[in-house]
Amino acid sequence: MPVVDYSGAVSWNNHPLKVIINQEPKKKTPLDQLVFGQFFTDHMLVCEWTKEAGWLQPTIKPFENLSLHPASSVLQYGLECFEGMKAYKDGNGRIRLFRPEENMQRFHDSAVRLAMPGFDKFQLLEMIKQWLKVEQTWIPDKPGYSLYIRPTMIATQETLGVGPANKATLFVIGCPVGQYYAGLSSVSIYAEGKHVRAWPGGTGCYKMGGNYAPTILPQLEVAQKGYAQILWLLGPDHQITEVGTMNLFVFYKGIDGRPVLFTPALDGTILPGVTRKSILEATRAWNEFDVVEGKMSMEELIEIHQEGRLLEVFGSGTAAIVSPVNKIFYAGEDYLIPLDPEDPSKQSGPLAQRLWKTLIDIQYGMNPHPWSMIVD
Repeated sequence: MPVVDYSGAVSWNNHPLKVIINQEPKKKTPLDQLVFGQFFTDHMLVCEWTKEAGWLQPTIKPFENLSLHPASSVLQYGLECFEGMKAYKDGNGRIRLFRPEENMQRFHDSAVRLAMPGFDKFQLLEMIKQWLKVEQTWIPDKPGYSLYIRPTMIATQETLGVGPANKATLFVIGCPVGQYYAGLSSVSIYAEGKHVRAWPGGTGCYKMGGNYAPTILPQLEVAQKGYAQILWLLGPDHQITEVGTMNLFVFYKGIDGRPVLFTPALDGTILPGVTRKSILEATRAWNEFDVVEGKMSMEELIEIHQEGRLLEVFGSGTAAIVSPVNKIFYAGEDYLIPLDPEDPSKQSGPLAQRLWKTLIDIQYGMNPHPWSMIVD
């Protein structure tokens, strides 16, 4: 296979990046047939690490299966973490990333929390850019579509026993995707008090598989009841935390009539979402209403709802961007959430719609902004 020398473009722990071009590219799936996370690109970025030698030479190579020893710590003890980010194409065909330095920081923090190796965040981002150049034909050039990027790190030492990694593999794969939900269609959620997603002092603020696997069975249960996602609650007073794979926002009128945008504070149980951070920074810059990070119980949310002060509820995340909520089930009752009071046919409230448009315009380069990084 042809090898491209990228040693002058980027290095990793003083090793030049090696690129092996896939000579048997796949046939691309039509955009209208894409299913999230099911169709992958032609290449992957792979970096190996050992305790003795540190990070070894990185390689962009044809997409392939991994080969793992049955005793690998990732299989036995779940030592793995990952990220979720997207690449977009603007109207001029340029590749763009949305705040990728935030993803690199969170990925690094998750790896270190699992006693896996840290890395140079800038160098990894530069290698991902090179991988995107190789895969640029896989990045859809139609609005609403993007290339979902999944950096992952796994512990691969070949021995049983719980302990820090002495071998690890970092790899990056990608898949073209449409919108996670169709446009701004609203979803219903089920407030779950029986199971707990995260707890104080745990790992809820890191992006690792151990936070997601235990949520699958409860998610299946609520799906059978007709709800799209779970609103995870914490503590005897049922504090609001996250919604499935999204951060949660509540927009309501305060006692004094001034609007308030609320989201649960980053207390160690909440994943520090990049979209969440962007919404907070954008709305604070608007300075049109109070923006609050704190605690809110389901009892407090229901009180706001019953007093007619609830304006909107929506989730945020890399996959969904902004996802309006139309209904919350809690303690045996459905609570209908307002959407657009002026146009009942719309599936989104005015604030969720505005935020979605604000972020989309930045991501696709329609609004020049520091959050949008062009891959030269």
